[in-house]
Amino acid sequence: MTDTSPENDPERVVVLAHEKFPERAKTATGVLKYADYDVVAVLDRDRAGTVTTDHRADLPSVPIVSSMADAPEADTLLVGISPIGGEFDDSWRPDVRTAIERGCDVVAGLHYFLSEDEEFATLAAEHGVTLRDVRKPKEDLTVAGGRSADVDAEVVLTVGTDCSVGKMTVALELVEAARERGVDAGFVPTGQTGIMIAGWGNPIDRVVSDFTAGAVEEMILEVGDDYDVLFVEGQGSIVHPAYSAVTCGILHGAMPDSMVLCHTAGREAIHGYESFSLPETDEYVDLYEGLAAPVHEGDVVAGALNTSGIDDDAAARAAVEAYSDELGRPATDVVRFDADAVLDSVLGAE
Repeated sequence: MTDTSPENDPERVVVLAHEKFPERAKTATGVLKYADYDVVAVLDRDRAGTVTTDHRADLPSVPIVSSMADAPEADTLLVGISPIGGEFDDSWRPDVRTAIERGCDVVAGLHYFLSEDEEFATLAAEHGVTLRDVRKPKEDLTVAGGRSADVDAEVVLTVGTDCSVGKMTVALELVEAARERGVDAGFVPTGQTGIMIAGWGNPIDRVVSDFTAGAVEEMILEVGDDYDVLFVEGQGSIVHPAYSAVTCGILHGAMPDSMVLCHTAGREAIHGYESFSLPETDEYVDLYEGLAAPVHEGDVVAGALNTSGIDDDAAARAAVEAYSDELGRPATDVVRFDADAVLDSVLGAE
């Protein structure tokens, strides 16, 4: 996305999240919470007439409208949802069309590339706007050289028991907490939402398998000497029946010195693949450390528990304590409480 304002004001963004906000709109909520954009509206035909804080109190208050035609003036339409498989829902087509006709760039993190859609590409050319597919990898990626461990920064990777447990959120919260302590910390985005927030990155789940570790290594080498600590956004889970290859590619490409194991309280099976039960917590420690070791030894030093499904703070704290006991390492919910316990472990591992 580009800054169209001569005063360098934040880019005005409309976020599309039809029928998914907020629970199933990870990209939308991530952008609202962490990106430096001026989000002027969220599109959700099911929630129109409300504001974002009616549905999630930790987000900025933004009006929700039913269509792009109802949205205020903006520079960019950002597709803030990605269905399983990353396909484009044709019910979004009128909103994308309207955005282009209004002179807005369109940014999407789908496996379906808007820039290769004949109608959208033609309209974009007519109106002089850009279609940015953040999941389209660069063409010059190559295999890893096993060099990520050579950078000056301590490399920390968030890993998960499953998909959608908060790996990106944990990494971003740790970056912010580290900077508040005066630590020069950086963020390495590996997925579409992280790329939209940070403005750079490689979409690892779209990269050719031989190049996944190399795509991560490229990013580590690019910024690894500029920071004291690098927090790398993890993807998927090493036990996921569909996405484990992405997880392994990031693990070996990043060559982390330490890892933070992320989990969602109460989850017992792989999300969307409920016939696959999650292993015991301590098994994940052996799996991640064992798989990392032949390339670069890295330890799981802490845990991060997503307690968003628990209403009561006392119950959430009890869940965190139980997770810490199971893991045998310090743990917390970095959003609900604070990141101190996890950050202490990470910084102590340097």
